Amino acid sequence: MAGFDAFARVAKEVRRDVLAARDRDPAARGVGRIEILTTWPGIHALLAYRVAHALQQAGMPLLPRLISMFTRTLTGIEIHPSARIGEGLFIDHGTGVVIGETADIGNDVTLYQGVTLGGTGFATGKRHPTVQDNVTIGSGAKLLGPITVGHGAKIGANSVVITDVPPNSTVVGNPGHPVRVDGRRVEGPDADWIHLPDPIAEAIQALSSRIVTLERMLAEQADGDAQPLAEVRPLRTVKGPNPAGG
Repeated sequence: MAGFDAFARVAKEVRRDVLAARDRDPAARGVGRIEILTTWPGIHALLAYRVAHALQQAGMPLLPRLISMFTRTLTGIEIHPSARIGEGLFIDHGTGVVIGETADIGNDVTLYQGVTLGGTGFATGKRHPTVQDNVTIGSGAKLLGPITVGHGAKIGANSVVITDVPPNSTVVGNPGHPVRVDGRRVEGPDADWIHLPDPIAEAIQALSSRIVTLERMLAEQADGDAQPLAEVRPLRTVKGPNPAGG
């Protein structure tokens, strides 16, 4: 009976994973569930993980690790059998995704290729990130250590995150800086990485503006033969249509 319950749970979780792929992947529009199940590498990796995780919880030796190793070879996605993953995870493309042993992932999370949920140092115990529900993590982002990524957060592509992330915020940069987009929550797993705020560019822009002010003050106090003000071009935020269609 316990084996049947585990099988039923895995089947339910995989069904949610397939629905998540169909809802969040533009390439899956008009594609049937069977085709997604048989041709999406992220679904293959999750299916293998869920089987390996059930075997790990049942105390099965060796086999869960063998399944994980085989799946990594087949899909390029490495998920430790002991990681805890909720329902509705969508791994887009997936090559290079690594999910560590003590990672916790909530429901309806989206990961793009190259994401790492990794540990730091050689500490034992909890050493990988906790990702709460409805989080989107961009391509190449690295989340390291036992940090917590709050509900609804968005991690920009190639960000390196080593501290906790507040709920409903957006993180960009290396190291990651929590920011807001237009002062409001960003809804859904969109891929609009072009229009994310850039705190470094904003800091440079503020310094440029200050330089202009100081040079104007110096020019007013200097003789008439003072050098003209240097041209400082203000940085502009990226404009244009949202590539994610939002």
